[in-house]
Amino acid sequence: MAAKAPIPQNDNVAHALAGAGGGILSMVLTYPLITLSTRAQVESKKASSKFTDAVQKIIAREGIPGLYSGISSALFGISVTNFVYYYWYEWTRAFFEKAAATAGRASKKLTAVESMIAGAIAGSATVIITNPIWVVNTRVTTRQKNSEAAAAAAAADLEAGSDKKRQQQQYRPPSTIGTLMLLLRNEGPKALFAGVLPALVLVINPILQYTLFEQLKNAVEKRRKVTPTVAFFLGALGKLFATSVTYPYITVKSQMHVAGSHTGRKEGMGQTLSRVIREEGYAGLYKGLSTKEGMFVLYKQPRPATGPCGT
Repeated sequence: MAAKAPIPQNDNVAHALAGAGGGILSMVLTYPLITLSTRAQVESKKASSKFTDAVQKIIAREGIPGLYSGISSALFGISVTNFVYYYWYEWTRAFFEKAAATAGRASKKLTAVESMIAGAIAGSATVIITNPIWVVNTRVTTRQKNSEAAAAAAAADLEAGSDKKRQQQQYRPPSTIGTLMLLLRNEGPKALFAGVLPALVLVINPILQYTLFEQLKNAVEKRRKVTPTVAFFLGALGKLFATSVTYPYITVKSQMHVAGSHTGRKEGMGQTLSRVIREEGYAGLYKGLSTKEGMFVLYKQPRPATGPCGT
């Protein structure tokens, strides 16, 4: 019996395009939650607030568009992120299937370990390629400005001499290109790769989700048939578990994305982790978790670790 041929190149692209399209749709639907979660991750403990209060404050200061700060860069980022992720995943899957056929293995389907390896390779490639996009997006979403821009704004505030002008200037949304240019001019290209290390750690997020999902599915199948509805809830439960375990690194990644934008402070992953625990306790590592987990109930598919949904 002839061995199954690897997935053609155009099929890899089709899977990648489908993943990109799905990512764009889910991003549009959940972006206000992403905004709230990301801002919660980078704000100080003193500035933290409840979900409803945070929504009211953003709308009062910035209007409804404030909930969609940075959505243009996020849509670009999620399309590139998902395209790269699914392309590499399908390429790696085809490689394993070809190896299985060459070795004469009865089943050409990927084993659990092979699926995890494929996900890890795809996730790592995605992190390295797309991290600059998410650094800029995080800064636009949280409206972080570098120290030079902040000083100029403060001086302008003093000259303006009116609360209205000061408020308008303070909450004027930064543009994606403007944020990128300021970052490159004041911090250099290296700043675009801030948070790469915790993002690579987050590659284990879909691996944890997949492992728990398979275990739960096997347990349920012993008692009843796994319907699409049951599979959805099992997948959501797996994502909630994986996110809860890895969430401290999502917080660290977001803080590293904005480090230096207004304080000039540059920290590594370990330093950022230690500082958050020292200043805010372990609870500080889970800021915005309830919003993030609510978002993952809406969108539970395994996905790369680099986006604001951060796995």
